[in-house]
Amino acid sequence: MLIAGFPAGAWGTNCYLVAPAAGEECVIIDPGHLAAQGVEDAVRKHRLKPVAVVLTHGHIDHVASVVPVCGASDVPAWIHPADRYMMSDPEKALGRSIGMPLMGELTVGEPDDVRELTDGARLSLAGLDLTVDHAPGHTKGSVTFGTPGAADVPPILFSGDLLFAGSVGRSDLPGGDPAELLDSLARVCLPLDDSTVVLSGHGPQTTIGQERATNPYMRQVAAPGHGSADAPRRGM
Repeated sequence: MLIAGFPAGAWGTNCYLVAPAAGEECVIIDPGHLAAQGVEDAVRKHRLKPVAVVLTHGHIDHVASVVPVCGASDVPAWIHPADRYMMSDPEKALGRSIGMPLMGELTVGEPDDVRELTDGARLSLAGLDLTVDHAPGHTKGSVTFGTPGAADVPPILFSGDLLFAGSVGRSDLPGGDPAELLDSLARVCLPLDDSTVVLSGHGPQTTIGQERATNPYMRQVAAPGHGSADAPRRGM
């Protein structure tokens, strides 16, 4: 499997291009702020053919380049219906009043072809099998994408802003809910094999085993009673 990832834009959001190998079809995950050029460069470098954009959630730092990226390759974008409105109304998603400046260079809106994700769906795209898990808490429509392991490839979790190396996503923006986030962490992440590689929306890669051992939120949801964790949360 080929995974080409890079941090994009003002928020350093990780955008990933995923393909079975160089020279094949690929899926683009979370083309955020100023990601279009990075996507174009990775497509050219690895001789890839994009067939879809899939989105872990609707915050502007993850979807700001959806329109140009989808338009450049004439491909659909997949998003959970609870977050779909954010593509056209990012200010509402961030708790801003209509008309307050966000970032002047952003062009918001939906691409021509939008398809909706559902919990437990299995997407067969670009020769890849992606399992969708609804994981609310950071936003109402947050999802993760998982790929199965193989003999020489560990399972991979594209966790969006649910789980980071050493932390979890913030839950204080509109649609966020700290109890839902912990429930998603317990339901989606905790059962995964320790070897699962976690590629998150921000920051470095990690593994489920590393987070199970050291992440205070993973330790919290694994413990009886789900006590409180005081470590900072991340994400926009």
